[in-house]
Amino acid sequence: MKRICAAFGDRPLKDVRPSEVRSWTASLKAEGLADSTIYALHARLGHLFSDAVHDGIIPKSPVSRRTSPPAGKQRAYVATTEQVWALHEAMPDGMRNVVLLGAFVGLRVAEIAALRVGDVDSLRGFVNPAIQYPSEPLKTEVSKTPVPIPRDLAFELNKNPAKWGSATFVTSEFGRSVAPYTIEARFRTARATVEGLPEDFRIHDLRHYYASLLIASGLDVKVVQARLRHASAKTTLDVYGHLWPDTDESARTAVNNVLAARADSLRTKGDLAPRFG
Repeated sequence: MKRICAAFGDRPLKDVRPSEVRSWTASLKAEGLADSTIYALHARLGHLFSDAVHDGIIPKSPVSRRTSPPAGKQRAYVATTEQVWALHEAMPDGMRNVVLLGAFVGLRVAEIAALRVGDVDSLRGFVNPAIQYPSEPLKTEVSKTPVPIPRDLAFELNKNPAKWGSATFVTSEFGRSVAPYTIEARFRTARATVEGLPEDFRIHDLRHYYASLLIASGLDVKVVQARLRHASAKTTLDVYGHLWPDTDESARTAVNNVLAARADSLRTKGDLAPRFG
């Protein structure tokens, strides 16, 4: 926030242009900041402008995918199952669904904040993302892909809206819908109580746990791509390729099986050859 205020703090929101946002991220790069840090700063600026649009202060945000810097190629930290449940327990009652929707459905924070009761088909077992906070279209058409969930998870998700009669799955302590910024603030407080989690562990990183869970269960890259709602399998492999089992040994085994079958075939033919003498 200090960096954002230093760059834009004395400017009326309506006067900030996309070109200035791009120039700002370029200056951060020239300053020597890591790509992942610049990406996170750009995302936070985007949250602020999104809230301003939602409140009617400005008609449109100057922050978009067109102004976004590269995210960087850091290897994702994957929380353990014990850490995921510890986060779940550390969150306020109305926000425990944040962990469930991130770790077991793979939703992003803006999607979590906007997910409505009608977006979950509990009988058939599907989460159907439709919008992101506040009432914006999803990142891509692929983001609308339904995500299958077990009925037990649907049952857990519905506990909070059933308690408050709320339209959304995530609420404040008073049963009201909350913005991503508020959710992230509560998440940071919960994260500090969980042993072993990095200080920069985010709600988005729960998607990494979800991906690792699917991969460990033997699902192939196309299925994982669909569940994470990535536009291409390349994105899935770039981020999570290291989580799949050792492909070198698998390749050796595949070739060895063919060679062994050939050797068995030749031995069988030799045993069946007629003998004279």
